Amino acid sequence: MSQSVSPEARATALFVVTGAGPVGWTVAEQLAAAGHRVRVLTRSGTGPDNPLIEKTAVDVSDPARLGELFRGAKAVFHCIHGSQYSAKVWAEELPRAEEAVLAAAGGAGAVVVFPESLYSYSGPERPMTEEGPREARGGKRGVRTALLAARAASTTDTVSVVASDFFGPRVRGAHAGERMVKPVLAGKPLMVIGNAGLPHSFTYVPDLAAAMIRVAQDPALWNRVWHAPTGPALSQRKIAAAFAAAAGVRAPRVTAVPGWALRTMGMFSPGTRELAETLYQFEHPFVMDSNASEAALGLHPTPLKEAAAATVAWWRDQEQ
Repeated sequence: MSQSVSPEARATALFVVTGAGPVGWTVAEQLAAAGHRVRVLTRSGTGPDNPLIEKTAVDVSDPARLGELFRGAKAVFHCIHGSQYSAKVWAEELPRAEEAVLAAAGGAGAVVVFPESLYSYSGPERPMTEEGPREARGGKRGVRTALLAARAASTTDTVSVVASDFFGPRVRGAHAGERMVKPVLAGKPLMVIGNAGLPHSFTYVPDLAAAMIRVAQDPALWNRVWHAPTGPALSQRKIAAAFAAAAGVRAPRVTAVPGWALRTMGMFSPGTRELAETLYQFEHPFVMDSNASEAALGLHPTPLKEAAAATVAWWRDQEQ
């Protein structure tokens, strides 16, 4: 007579995820859905509820504690970002945290997989590819450039998977997050920054998570930068219309705050000043090309209609 086997017993590998924001949460969910054991590390001990997911409250800047928690892990997905959207905070927090994670992962023999942004790309005026220059200087862009350089110099194996602006379930503080989806669902006008009609790449977070998991499991893909599968660039107006279509509501009236106005407001508001630093991404076409990575990883972006529907469904669940 056959006996049932628990999910925990069937799991074949241990993976560690630091952070439970939209990226870390989605990575953990996808790993558990594939039958892997997952250890999620956050300051608060939060994370997805699943029999295969162990949630631990820990400060990831503690190398000794990390060494213990990384032991036996096949890979570490480092999905923690700065506590504030600020160049100063990023410079103070991120290098130290990554240094601790790289040291502990190296001791455990685990590869470290990082979600990465396009901030470091120093030629954003043309479509950005995996081989493009990543030498941007100053502010948050310079912090990302320095982090990539430190990973490349580390003796620990690493992989960085680049995404453009996020959208999808659990994505709140983003241009295509709550500032866009909530007004669309409420039938209200939408205000964006820069030029609402220019092409801009948006990455669906589940596609980023799938790419991170894929690269973690093949050493031939390590120690380089890949691009998350990302669909054709959309204008802010078009992605808002896609959310509206998924929700079955009228496309919103979209207006844009011009760059000069945002820069002026930034003189009096530190938060707005930090946002104004990225205006170049919305005053000109901002396009990421993921074709080479899609071919190498065997992955493709989720169709926009499907991704928009899942995003809208998640937001509607939050309202109940």
